[in-house]
Amino acid sequence: MIDIYSTERLKNFLPKIKSFVEDELLPIENHLLTTSFYELSPLLEEKRKIAKQLGIWAPYLPEREGGSGLSLTEFAQVSEVLAWTLYGHYCLNCQAPDVGNIELLSDHGTEEQKEKYLKPLINGDIRSCFSMTEPENAGSNPVILDTKAEKSEDNYIINGRKWFTTGADGASFAIVMAVTDPDAGNYQKASMIIVPTDNPGFKRVRNTPIMGEPGEGHDSHSEIKYDNCKVPVENIIGKEGEGFYLAQQRLGPGRVHHCMRWIGTAERALDMMCQRASSRSLGGDTLLAHKQTVQNWIAESRASIDACRLMVLNTAHMLETVGSKNARNEISAIKFYVANMLQEVLDRAIQVHGAYGLTDDCILSHWYRHERAARIYDGPDEVHKSSLARQILKNYGVNKK
Repeated sequence: MIDIYSTERLKNFLPKIKSFVEDELLPIENHLLTTSFYELSPLLEEKRKIAKQLGIWAPYLPEREGGSGLSLTEFAQVSEVLAWTLYGHYCLNCQAPDVGNIELLSDHGTEEQKEKYLKPLINGDIRSCFSMTEPENAGSNPVILDTKAEKSEDNYIINGRKWFTTGADGASFAIVMAVTDPDAGNYQKASMIIVPTDNPGFKRVRNTPIMGEPGEGHDSHSEIKYDNCKVPVENIIGKEGEGFYLAQQRLGPGRVHHCMRWIGTAERALDMMCQRASSRSLGGDTLLAHKQTVQNWIAESRASIDACRLMVLNTAHMLETVGSKNARNEISAIKFYVANMLQEVLDRAIQVHGAYGLTDDCILSHWYRHERAARIYDGPDEVHKSSLARQILKNYGVNKK
């Protein structure tokens, strides 16, 4: 395939990423699969140091902030390669939600916020979390929020309950979405506020178990209680009432990051499927690869992955050239389309691996559990499909009901 989205900079940079994944991470994949995050921390810190030495650390950041200055379209292709195995993104400080929080603070944070929170986050000295979803309210309609931040002299007093706060376990601060003006319009009610996790009003109730996994560390999901949590007013990001605007600024590129990561995971699953099919004997000289059903799965997976990649890179290019508002249809399309492609490819790969594919010895089992969430977070499939359909139908005179 001719890569119309390649650049000279990427041609020099991407081989370094591939070598890092192949040399540093793939050889220890089984260990990464069977060891808890905190037990792995010393090993992962070694890998992070190597990434810094190789000059591949946080490549999405401008060079003045310690990155490589890659564009969104360039970084999307790096993200795909990092997703071939576990902790690829973490080892380059590209993991969610930190990457989104770094971009948010870099673009909208004050100088004081950048010094106190952004710099150590970029250096990898601390981690952060993003706290928006609430258990009592539909995450598909984020204008409905119960968490409130009331002004009291020079402070905000935050009260409310959040869950699926990704990365709260071990994070140094949270970026919290809270209602600061309940009388304002739906999209001007809320603000984003920085809350240090050592604040006595920040209470991590528990890590929420997901599909049998207790979850800990950077990709865990926590339930948080904000109990008279007092923070100074200067902890607000941007202006009061800009929470939803900032969320959209964060989510557009974030969906591209997610989709390219899913494509990388699907690419690895297809590679594993082909290796298994071409080596698994069914007796005599008959291989799984000789079976037409398996051949169909391989062909369909190849076509689907390639189609998704072009869709996502086109969306990344649009975000950079015409902005998120003009690319909203493309963002919705890739979100549900790529998430479903990933589910299909993982399912086929597990089927080809048979009973082994179900075990925790196989990375496919981990991905199948972990990535089922792809069709829910950052907006469930149904919301994105409805949004896209409504935009299309406007051209046929159908108004929103």
